[in-house]
Amino acid sequence: MGKEGNSTREYNVGEEEIGASLAHVWRDENSRSEPYSKKASSTSPPAAPSAAATAAATPPIPANGQQASSQNEGLTIDLKNFRKPGEKAFTQRSSLFVGNLPPDFTEEEMRKLFEKYGKAGEVFIHKDKGFGFIRLETRTLAEIAKAELDKQLRVRFAYHSASLTVRNLPQYVSNELLEEAFSVFGQVERAVVIVDDRGRPSGKGIVEFSRKPAARKALDRCSEGSFLLTTFPRPVIVEPMDQLDDEEGLPEKLVIKN
Repeated sequence: MGKEGNSTREYNVGEEEIGASLAHVWRDENSRSEPYSKKASSTSPPAAPSAAATAAATPPIPANGQQASSQNEGLTIDLKNFRKPGEKAFTQRSSLFVGNLPPDFTEEEMRKLFEKYGKAGEVFIHKDKGFGFIRLETRTLAEIAKAELDKQLRVRFAYHSASLTVRNLPQYVSNELLEEAFSVFGQVERAVVIVDDRGRPSGKGIVEFSRKPAARKALDRCSEGSFLLTTFPRPVIVEPMDQLDDEEGLPEKLVIKN
């Protein structure tokens, strides 16, 4: 990490992930906003923080030694307030795609732009294409950053290439059991049993691995033979998770008209 260039290996993203993220962000080339101006960002006042960020930042209480940007002097984000119970830090769910960057934008400038939202993990800049990726500590912090910076920049959640859908789950499988069962294939970032509005299990779940090879290994194993989570003879069905956009949808400006 820390090297700049065009190699996607530095951020552990491949052509599939980059292509999916680009397709998700730029549906219509004409819809792109004006390029991000570093000069403007340094002189313009910072965007108004969201209600969640304001509540956590006042009064300023240092947390884990991570303080806010000098651009927002005195503002400190208490990271404990933004992590859900059991949530793991710096997962792919907290990775953001950042588009519309100027050609000379650097990794250091990217980190400085996002430092208000805590210490960043992996950062990747594709200078020739004008986009990059950055990983924050939690999903909530990434959501706040996306809401505040998605103006001149194009900020979207990055494509998760190692997520699987699990069906035909036995009734008594919990989040913890689901994670434990699939951890034999590799490090699991998140495992969730989907429930209905009354908290009853639906027989479906989601498993997100930290790396794509682990997800491929799980797919191959479950397609080649029965994979049982309990003593109950009910093999699960594993499929790649569909990457859908249920947040931005299709704004009028992106509709292709004849």
